[in-house]
Amino acid sequence: MVGVMTLMVLTFPFVRAKGNAETGPGLLLAVNQGEATLGIVDPQAGKQVATIAEGGVTGHEVAVSLDAKTAYVPIYGDSSVGETGTDGRDMVAIDIASRKVVGHVDFGHGVRPHCAVMNPNDRLLYVTTELDQTVTIIDPKTLQVVGVIPTGQEQSHMLVISHDGRFGYTANVSAGTVSVLDIPGRKLVSVIPVSTKVQRISISADDKWVFTADQAKPQLAVIDTVTHKVKTRIPIAAPGYGTASTLDGRWLLVCVPDVSQVSVVDLKTLQVVRTIAVPRVPHEIVISPDDKTAYVSCIRTKEIAAINLSDWSVKSLIEAGESVDGMAWAAGTR
Repeated sequence: MVGVMTLMVLTFPFVRAKGNAETGPGLLLAVNQGEATLGIVDPQAGKQVATIAEGGVTGHEVAVSLDAKTAYVPIYGDSSVGETGTDGRDMVAIDIASRKVVGHVDFGHGVRPHCAVMNPNDRLLYVTTELDQTVTIIDPKTLQVVGVIPTGQEQSHMLVISHDGRFGYTANVSAGTVSVLDIPGRKLVSVIPVSTKVQRISISADDKWVFTADQAKPQLAVIDTVTHKVKTRIPIAAPGYGTASTLDGRWLLVCVPDVSQVSVVDLKTLQVVRTIAVPRVPHEIVISPDDKTAYVSCIRTKEIAAINLSDWSVKSLIEAGESVDGMAWAAGTR
């Protein structure tokens, strides 16, 4: 078992956000699953300043255009992955400034579109389309489908794209695998077995590692992007969920929902070095553009925890909507 170098647990109470300056320019967008809305969060004011109805059943994740003017929310349906429910077939485009839905993508049939990722290299939008076992490629300017990439696996739920735009990686939940995709070639490269079930996926700042959370054991799988094999597994307190690397490549933050913690992994040693207490059931993490704050959506308390990356303190809690989950930055937007 990998040893723990240092362990520091931060406990309640938290300091509530009172409008003090937070981080960097821009707005934080957060999907409120329980309300079928996209929340607009002002991180400087430390509050949700608006919500936008998505229309119909809810989305789970959000992506932002490269000019930070438009948000894209795939409409997944009214269930969680693998559960019985409606099969979403739509994605909405939301103008952030006017706070209105301004466009739709109709996938033609129920596909449970879930995770959308903008690729700055080809300026296209990539969306996991679970029921088709594909990633669908959208031109964000025309909102037209321009291609698909097969994943070869069931429940390709989450997607991450390497910073050079060459490879995509999907977490295939019930298959317990990760699919490696050739983005320019639009083809499946390989399938990496991980566990009986996985959740969420992220990539290190240097594109060296891909991380996905084992749902059968309390550990995080670390995939070598050169060999396309699991390099090691990092023990954590309970099964993990969303992860995010700091922009300087030093740390990996891991949501651990069952114990309401965020674990911090030193990416030099691939060991957990501290844990941070947060509100109930943390799901997703995004890092601010200035690399000073990590924002963690906590779905059971309708809050987003803001973690100061310089001292690992929870500096504020931001009230959000019901079952707040997926988040994204609209950098430079006010």
